Amino acid sequence: MRASDLIVKKRNRKEHTYGEIQYLVNSYTRGEIPDYQISAWLMAAFLNGMNEDETFYLTKAMLLSGKTIDLGSIAEMKIDKHSTGGVGDKISLILAPAVAACGVVVPMTSGRGLGFTGGTLDKLESISGFNVNLTEAEFISTLKTVGYAMTGQTDQIAPADKKLYALRDVTGTVESIPLITASILSKKLAEGADGVVFDVKFGTGAFMKTKKEAESLARSLASITKKMGKKAVCVLTCMDRPLGKAVGNSLEVIESIECLNGAEHEDIIEIVRVLGGHMLVAGGVVSTADKGESMIHEKLKNGEAFDKFKDSVRAQGGDVDSIINTEKLPRARNSRAVYAHREGRVISMNTEQVGTAAIFLGAGRLTKEDSIDPAPGIIIEKKTGDFVKKGDKLATLFYNRETNLEQAAELMVSSYTINKNSESNFQLIHDVIE
Repeated sequence: MRASDLIVKKRNRKEHTYGEIQYLVNSYTRGEIPDYQISAWLMAAFLNGMNEDETFYLTKAMLLSGKTIDLGSIAEMKIDKHSTGGVGDKISLILAPAVAACGVVVPMTSGRGLGFTGGTLDKLESISGFNVNLTEAEFISTLKTVGYAMTGQTDQIAPADKKLYALRDVTGTVESIPLITASILSKKLAEGADGVVFDVKFGTGAFMKTKKEAESLARSLASITKKMGKKAVCVLTCMDRPLGKAVGNSLEVIESIECLNGAEHEDIIEIVRVLGGHMLVAGGVVSTADKGESMIHEKLKNGEAFDKFKDSVRAQGGDVDSIINTEKLPRARNSRAVYAHREGRVISMNTEQVGTAAIFLGAGRLTKEDSIDPAPGIIIEKKTGDFVKKGDKLATLFYNRETNLEQAAELMVSSYTINKNSESNFQLIHDVIE
């Protein structure tokens, strides 16, 4: 088998066999096929597409290129959640303990933030001592004792994806549904879960900008996950405004703790309830998503979800006192408010600009090597649908360094579209695809 023949085959819109895709993936991972040939194949696949079988073959080959975690020693159903990323997306911090409190085990491998979206691991590291680099034995032990665990993805998980994504990133082949599907699932399915509930986001604060793109990705994720023998549900959610009020690592942890103590931050709780309801159905705890939503809400209200969160922080080496008294969590030294320049209704927000403003304040990274400060961020006072008067506070920026403060403030103000005689038609949750 030769790589050049397989490039020509895909160039000519022919279908690959599993053996051919396995050869490409394994040979490239071992360094036996050069970047220029895989780049040519990626572009052929990008332009001519891959059918469902080929996407399944690619996912399987990438998954098997590395280590998979065996959770067979855990009797309970194991259901994970995956988000395609957004601004202010702290859902995992609330959802995982709430679902675990209902009796479903949640094995969660997460990533770091890159670009305008935040990462779950960065948020958790706002808690002093919290270990996001668990060994496999520690991961399994925490799942058994707490009911959920959150850890980073190691280099041993899907090494093919790491190499392929780095190449896609510089060859114009990122925005391909089959390639995105294989990239997500090769990592997500390596953790040994029995099923995954996906939060597929679209809008100005998401990588998928349109609902149509998100639907295509959701159908692909659901289909391939099921072909891999796992349960799958995809929930389409709109990222045309940030989730909750807080954007920034420590600020988002504080807002999550408020939700775990029963606070009704409406958009956050709505997504937690809907995703959690489907996770409980997949986990066999309830028969309908509505029943699952009610159970999740009950755990948030009665303190059991927060108890699970405390158990998790304790088990992973974090400072439990700081989540009981959040004044001990990192706080920025300085703040600056931004105000509305006109009266009217907020009809839209450029959520990507909000995320970028948070990065300028020091809350994110532009390259994987960048360090981040857990304290800076933004508290949003007015969101899409709200009515404002001229001079009303739109948001407060929290910062330790003034380096890019003016750019952050300008981005924040210009992210708002305010019209006097307009209504907002914002809808948070759109569809469920199974």
